[in-house]
Amino acid sequence: MTVTRRAMILGTLALAGCGAAPAPAPRGTPRATGAARFRAVPNAGHAAWLRGFRARAIASGLPAGVVDRGLAGAGFIPEVVRLDRNQTENVRTLEDYLAIATSDTRIADGRRELARRRALLGQIEARYGVPANVVTAIWGLESRYGTRMGDIPVTSALSTLAYDGRRGAFFERQLLAALRIQARGDIAPSRMLGSWAGAMGHTQFIPTTFEAYAVDFRGDGRRDIWAPNDPTDALASAAAYLSRSGWRRGAPWGLEVRVPAGLRGSSGSSRSVAAWRAAGVTRARGGTVPDHGTARLAIPQPGGPAFLTFANARVLRRYNNSLKYVLGVGVLSDRIAGGPPLEQGFGRNAAGLTLAERKEIQRLLTRRGYDVGEADGVIGAKTEAAIRDFQRRAGLTVDGKATPALLRALR
Repeated sequence: MTVTRRAMILGTLALAGCGAAPAPAPRGTPRATGAARFRAVPNAGHAAWLRGFRARAIASGLPAGVVDRGLAGAGFIPEVVRLDRNQTENVRTLEDYLAIATSDTRIADGRRELARRRALLGQIEARYGVPANVVTAIWGLESRYGTRMGDIPVTSALSTLAYDGRRGAFFERQLLAALRIQARGDIAPSRMLGSWAGAMGHTQFIPTTFEAYAVDFRGDGRRDIWAPNDPTDALASAAAYLSRSGWRRGAPWGLEVRVPAGLRGSSGSSRSVAAWRAAGVTRARGGTVPDHGTARLAIPQPGGPAFLTFANARVLRRYNNSLKYVLGVGVLSDRIAGGPPLEQGFGRNAAGLTLAERKEIQRLLTRRGYDVGEADGVIGAKTEAAIRDFQRRAGLTVDGKATPALLRALR
């Protein structure tokens, strides 16, 4: 497989996700659900396309009965087209990205799931060499530990995107793969649900990736990554994917480091660990950088933390080709395993607020009865709406912006 698991679907959205996507999706971004906005509507062109596709699917070797059962009820979903056409460059800062990816709730939930499924994750680690905390972190970013897998019929989403034509050939291949998965008996058509772009299950595999990498960990004859209360095959499949992509057993993904001021312009450089040590790079909170082969320096946001990433970070990029995603998985996995927060903060944002102050704004709004979601310090649609209402009621200028003046008014 020459592309990452999701790059062809998500384009520039690298972790922010189908339901990130990139990643935890930004606040206010609609996640894939079966609500009214994702209902199929009559569309003569789509119906005609399905008839043509049916013939092509049968010609590819799929039994007519499998094709007909798989496509029964497949419909055109306008919202899927809108989301696909309106993907925009992910401009979320690393600070905001990590605030979402490593929120207190996501860390606590990850630690709970790691403890709850320690025996299973230990067996997966023993077989594939991928640490239990890393597998758990991927699960946490991809579907919030199985709570946000998406419930759109995959055949409807994929047929809509294939018919729309912007990346028609790619999505037709995905739709054929989805029907082959059904033909094999891994999942019934009615249970094949996923995100608006066709990513499926606890670990958000697209159909061709499922075909290539999904595993039947217990040997029950099915590779079931959808089971709501049993993520066994999904977690094992994620580990199998990383293992077959070159994961180095016993080696870390990377670590936070302290970098001398003169080296911060070397972000992106790759050197031996010995060379980095000689240049004055040390572990965050002090100590010698361990030697796990050639390491790359990453400082994704000026003034923010610095990282050295090793070969396993490149493997994580196969899962989602985004440095932010790699750092999200890496930092979350370290926190799930009991590691400390990042040593280096990000300072004040353009509005003059620290992350702690933005979290305080959200907590104060919550105390006043507003629903801003988790107080993670990321000012998204819910927080902005709450700020506007508070400003309106307090006789302030209504702009929805989190500022030091707003914090003072809330206090």
